[in-house]
Amino acid sequence: MSDEDDLDDFDPDQDDLEREDDEKDTEDWEDYRKEGDEYSEEWMPTPLTEDMAKEGLSLLCKTGNGLAHAYVKLEVKERDLTDISLLRSYIHLRYVDVSENHLTDLSPLNHLTHLLWLKADANRLRSARLSELPYLQIASFAYNQITDTEGISHPRLGSLDLKGNRIRLVTGLDPQNLISLHTLELRGNQLESTLGINLPKLKNLYLVPHWVGWYREEGTVLGVRMLGF
Repeated sequence: MSDEDDLDDFDPDQDDLEREDDEKDTEDWEDYRKEGDEYSEEWMPTPLTEDMAKEGLSLLCKTGNGLAHAYVKLEVKERDLTDISLLRSYIHLRYVDVSENHLTDLSPLNHLTHLLWLKADANRLRSARLSELPYLQIASFAYNQITDTEGISHPRLGSLDLKGNRIRLVTGLDPQNLISLHTLELRGNQLESTLGINLPKLKNLYLVPHWVGWYREEGTVLGVRMLGF
């Protein structure tokens, strides 16, 4: 079985790869915001090393024509990482968790064209921009410092978590590229409107707590009705 066969068969709801339900309320986000304000953004450089990567690798799977094997899952949480350039050479990775580090750049992940699942919560990211990843289905960038939604164009992306960031306006979410996106998490941001959300398969839209509903017209999210308006 080829890599492509494995990727096509990926089921994000299966038990062993079930998406972590880490819903946090507004108070939790305020704690993250305060922590980010208290500490300098200057961190001691801590690049991902081969030893760290080896410790975090798991899930041995077939690759290519099925005659070779490689570890396809990597978890390197809470390592104070500032640089993951090493991952450019880990081209068989499909599941990556780099949460709770000090990352400001995820561009090395552009080389992981088999990536299915990405969690990069609680870093120092200002953008979720990546090159188009053809198989990426679940991505979480919660509790960073992201200010916009530009550069997210993965055709199989079904679930996108951007809660607890600093987004005011939703721009760049191209419905012709995000043809599979059914769940969008935007709670804990600074949203001024939902203009810019025009996604054909969207079923679940989560906004800040005081936004009490949203409405559709011919399948298009136009806005929300807010208390007092």
